[in-house]
Amino acid sequence: MRRTWDEDDVRVRPGKGKSRPRSKERPTHDAGAPGRVVAVDRGRFTAIPDDGSDPIFAVKARELGRKSVVVGDAVWLTGDLSGGPDRLARIVRIEERTTVLRRSADDADPDERVIVANAEQLAIVTSLANPEPSPGLIDRCLVAAYDAGLAPLLVLTKADLTDPAGLLRLYAALDVPTVVCGRDPAGALEPQGLARLRTELVDRVTCLVGHSGVGKSTLVNALVPDAERITADVNAVTGRGRHTSTQAVAIALPEGGWLIDTPGVRSFGLAHVEPDRVLRAFRELDPALEHCPRGCPHTENAEDCALDEFAAAAGPATVARLASLRRLLAVRPAEPGA
Repeated sequence: MRRTWDEDDVRVRPGKGKSRPRSKERPTHDAGAPGRVVAVDRGRFTAIPDDGSDPIFAVKARELGRKSVVVGDAVWLTGDLSGGPDRLARIVRIEERTTVLRRSADDADPDERVIVANAEQLAIVTSLANPEPSPGLIDRCLVAAYDAGLAPLLVLTKADLTDPAGLLRLYAALDVPTVVCGRDPAGALEPQGLARLRTELVDRVTCLVGHSGVGKSTLVNALVPDAERITADVNAVTGRGRHTSTQAVAIALPEGGWLIDTPGVRSFGLAHVEPDRVLRAFRELDPALEHCPRGCPHTENAEDCALDEFAAAAGPATVARLASLRRLLAVRPAEPGA
């Protein structure tokens, strides 16, 4: 009797490169633990579990695709959660971010880079000398802070080298909290400034940003003695500091809260910030804005702009701030198709 053949009689070996059938159901990852990313290094992430146990080393799960994981992210971890350098967990989910601090390479580059997530405060660290302060960078960081929803904090270092009064006058109208730190004759940070800084940082997540050489790592080492952040002298010829921090890292404060130390920046692009949001960092000019014509660009030589007369009457500090604002507005990227 002749046998009838069917598909069960055909044996086929899957070819190379053939993917296995996948279920439409995504894994729920119920088994796991919440944590927070405290360091990122070449595709490897260090996370602290929410229960305070030992740090966990992890990689990003494939299912996250191109989503970036940054310091400060609240994440869900699965896999090997035992910790240790030879153990790897997986980050399978990034929780919704409450704040995102961004910057672009320059003002003409629309591609933005996320610096940190879920910070509450941006501490703008600038030295009063060696290197000289840069009001332009301070203004850019203020714009980025207000745009991201972070409370700004101005930290002035090396007050033993020069009087901070001039720089303080420049930002007095903004009512931004300011901490002035200097060194005593022995070279240690003066306890008064350090104590004031601690009160501004306790129980908050604060990101430190500033030029290289302004003393960010020195402040971190004084606040958290076992942090052991590397410090370096400023170049005597160029007046610039060397990059001693190469990656952002979150460090727990003994009194409660977190410090996120970031590498020194040479520029802080704001291509992602709309012009009307740039104005938020220049609140002292608000009284004049209502007298400007509708659609006023507030740039230099803008017809009937009320800012010039207002700044001249307010004094040199406001004139300097208006000049800084106009420099920022002048380099706004052009609208698509313009």
